[in-house]
Amino acid sequence: MKTELIIRSNSSDIDFALLRDGRLVELNNETSDNKFSVGDIFLAKIGKVMTGLNAAFVNVGYPKDGFLHYHDLGPQVQSLNKFIKKVSTGKFKEFTLRNFRFEDDIDKDGSINNVLKSGQNLLVQIVKEPISTKGPRISSELSIAGRYLVLVPFSNRVSVSQKITDNKEKERLKKLAKSIKPKGFGLILRTVAEGKKVAELDKDLQNSLNRWKTLCKRIPNTNTPTKVLSELDRASSILRDVMNDSFTSIVTNDESLMIEIKEYLQEIYPEKEKIVKLHKSNIPIFEKYGIERQIKTSFGRTVSMSKGAYLVIEHTEALHVIDVNSGNRSNKAKNQEETALEVNLIAATEIARQLQLRDMGGIIVVDFIDMKSAENRQKLFQHFREVMALDRTKHKILPPSKFGLVQITRQRVRPELEIKTREPNPNKNGEVEAPIVLIDKIEAELDKILNSQTEYKEITLNVHPFIFAYLTKGIMSIRFNWLLRHKKWIKIIPRDAYQYLQYHFSYKKKNK
Repeated sequence: MKTELIIRSNSSDIDFALLRDGRLVELNNETSDNKFSVGDIFLAKIGKVMTGLNAAFVNVGYPKDGFLHYHDLGPQVQSLNKFIKKVSTGKFKEFTLRNFRFEDDIDKDGSINNVLKSGQNLLVQIVKEPISTKGPRISSELSIAGRYLVLVPFSNRVSVSQKITDNKEKERLKKLAKSIKPKGFGLILRTVAEGKKVAELDKDLQNSLNRWKTLCKRIPNTNTPTKVLSELDRASSILRDVMNDSFTSIVTNDESLMIEIKEYLQEIYPEKEKIVKLHKSNIPIFEKYGIERQIKTSFGRTVSMSKGAYLVIEHTEALHVIDVNSGNRSNKAKNQEETALEVNLIAATEIARQLQLRDMGGIIVVDFIDMKSAENRQKLFQHFREVMALDRTKHKILPPSKFGLVQITRQRVRPELEIKTREPNPNKNGEVEAPIVLIDKIEAELDKILNSQTEYKEITLNVHPFIFAYLTKGIMSIRFNWLLRHKKWIKIIPRDAYQYLQYHFSYKKKNK
């Protein structure tokens, strides 16, 4: 698998596109005014303590207070409170916790008003960015993520990522972590730590400890609310989380950003520094790598797939619903069950991509095509789990029901990515899908016609004059590419009477 990261920098924000084998699988945006990113740590002030909710509202500087539930305090919140009071004086500078005396863990079924008081200062971390009318979701169980491990202050726990399945490797990593673990801190070994040596783990640990010390130095004489530690910028955090041997190129149109990325890779993955390149073409970077086209065709209500199948994605207040449709296609499958399985497997792969691409969260219900065979339902479930394994966001998938419904829960930590793909209708008022979306539909139907068992003498496509011009312009036109791909010339006729996105295929069969 070939992985590419394409970074487009503008004056106010940066867009990150992650491609796997040329397919857009993740799209992120970092704006200069985003002050509440997941992972940021604030010295905040407790507002209202709500005994009935067993939670508190916390002022982190956002118009809406952050929500802190009792279960998000962490068992060692009393030790954290004590530490903040000591450090706030400016006299306590033993930030390593080596000689710090810990308090007892709080009762897991306790009440928040026994732990927090209104007006009190507390270190909290953003675990979910502000979404819609809600303020950020926060936690006082702090963690500092590094390349190979996560540092957890006020903990003694050592654990290994569940995605590492080799028990021997798990035990090896646990032993290494325990040998370097500083007193008063817990460690979580990340998936990318697999196979790493103790020196690499220790270097990463020291970087995280230095960030912890920087945080602590900012606490004395600080007004609340104040951000005391920022998560890495989006480029660095993406590279930290997903960088591996499959990366073949990182391309950006910003020279200063290219230098920053090279410097960061020197620390975490020096052998990959040479894959960072500066985009110098006159063609905009997202157009050069086919990203603009994929954005147009991937974010609409309807998503086309291979062999004429398509998805319909609906958003409601409570959940997301995805409907799988086979389309009115002919195929060489022996029976309906075989067709359903084939389309469902294609759909499962595309749905996994869509969830990651749009960063859809909460409850997602997928209506797959009904299959009578329990064996086929199990095949679908297993395939779905495999394609979802590349998704870094926490998720859970339930097996298909007898009705073909699959329920998914996926953690939402940022606002869902929504991109408008419809454009003004040139024929009348209102909006229509972008022309590129239409081209994908035309190509899917053309594939269906040419892959059928029927042989055609002539195929004619009738379209609006605007679409005719789009399909035929230039020497290497879209129609010419169809000729190269299918070895068949497609006759295209402009029809003035057609609406903008109306089209129709007609064809003559060969005489047998």
